[in-house]
Amino acid sequence: MIDFDFGAVLAEWPLLLRGVAWTVGLTLVAVPIGLGIATLGAWSRACGPAWLRRLVGAYVELLRNTPFIVQLFFVFFGLPSLGVKLSPEAASLIAMTLNLGAYGTEILRAGIQAAPKGQWEAAQSLALGPTQVFTRVILPPAFKRVWPAMTSQIVIVMLGSAVCGQISTEELSYAANLIQSRNFRAFEAFIIATLIYLALSMLARRALLWAGPRWFFGGASLPVRPPLWRRMTSAGAGAGASHD
Repeated sequence: MIDFDFGAVLAEWPLLLRGVAWTVGLTLVAVPIGLGIATLGAWSRACGPAWLRRLVGAYVELLRNTPFIVQLFFVFFGLPSLGVKLSPEAASLIAMTLNLGAYGTEILRAGIQAAPKGQWEAAQSLALGPTQVFTRVILPPAFKRVWPAMTSQIVIVMLGSAVCGQISTEELSYAANLIQSRNFRAFEAFIIATLIYLALSMLARRALLWAGPRWFFGGASLPVRPPLWRRMTSAGAGAGASHD
């Protein structure tokens, strides 16, 4: 009979707590930077000049068609040969950020390209500059269209941080591996780590679905005056109806 002893693993709760803190911390820093890269990349691929579209396209294809662990090893083991030495935590953060930026670029680009042509024309008819058109009229509804997919990608990046233990980043999987090396309770250690990852994923998904309408595209508690992009959409629809 197998003798399970989860108490031996839970007794190492400071290590588990430290691992959770690093996992959450890396994700909290990587997500806003990655979304910023994704926004710039999506604009470049949808609206930028040809040379910039090709450059960003190469970055996206490179990151989306190579394993995350290879990207992580390149940052941590490859860059020192060029004179750039990074701590395990810094290398993990850079790899996670670049990975999210590449996937997020394509996700957000789909939302931007789905914007109705009338929405662009309505914004331009009000003499808004290109930056205002993109940031105030096109970008918020684009985020709204793709937010469920973006949320899933953010959760995937968080779970991918488990690979960062391979370079001694003290995240959750590293903590579980260290605990089982001390008490040889590998099954119990990784069962507990699995349950923690599951809880983190569910909490992250709920938090992102709550934060999206409030921080990225408006929604749950709209002000009395609708956001500019909603007014532009209504103006474009009204113009089309009167033309017909």
